[in-house]
Amino acid sequence: MSMTATSGNTPSVATLFGNSEKVSRHTMSSREIADLVEARHNDVIATIERLFSKGLLRSDRKSRRESTGGRPIEVYDLTERDTHLVIAGYSDEHRARVIDRWQELESKVVGQLQIPTNFGDALQLAADVAKQNASLHQVIQQQAPKVQALERLSATEGSICITSAAKQLGIGPLKLFKWLSDNRWIYRRAAFSAWSAYQPRLTAGLLEHKLVKVGKGAEEDLKVVEQVMVTRKGITTLAEQIQGNSL
Repeated sequence: MSMTATSGNTPSVATLFGNSEKVSRHTMSSREIADLVEARHNDVIATIERLFSKGLLRSDRKSRRESTGGRPIEVYDLTERDTHLVIAGYSDEHRARVIDRWQELESKVVGQLQIPTNFGDALQLAADVAKQNASLHQVIQQQAPKVQALERLSATEGSICITSAAKQLGIGPLKLFKWLSDNRWIYRRAAFSAWSAYQPRLTAGLLEHKLVKVGKGAEEDLKVVEQVMVTRKGITTLAEQIQGNSL
């Protein structure tokens, strides 16, 4: 077993492993370990099996067959922790090369999806993808009310009355009036008086009061009253708050 590196016959890690496909996201193969520490692969295998027999390694004990251009060989895939145990008896230079290789691998796999090389990694990859999909689904659900609010907002010009706002929101006018009253957006000063907006809603720019003409017929039959209007910002806020609630 070679324990020291020689400058004349040791290719660089980048040259040896620039196109390597022997390493998954979470493991390093025994074959690559042997290349890095300049040892016979059989010697590395012997060390791995000795450590397995002592119960010191946590990696999958099942080996796999890897083609080398000749007769296939048995290869183990080890986690970073177990890799360091296997190379503990090698020289400082060789251990440094393995550490550097792990750092190189970690920097390369960030943001990349690599094909698993064993069943354990395939299961881990499936779990990771499922977790990412669940997170994305949660984000989509959280953003859906805002997206729908923006769609409604795009069809709104200026402030609109509560009845028109209900149409924009896809709910009945009576239900919207009740929701606004229950949630302290609007109130009546008397039982049958006109609706007024709570001051905090006015200050926040969600509602506003406007003077409008009501009535039909001749000009003398019309009268000017103060009416609560929902602003563009108010429509957006209502869409976010009401979305998903059964009104």
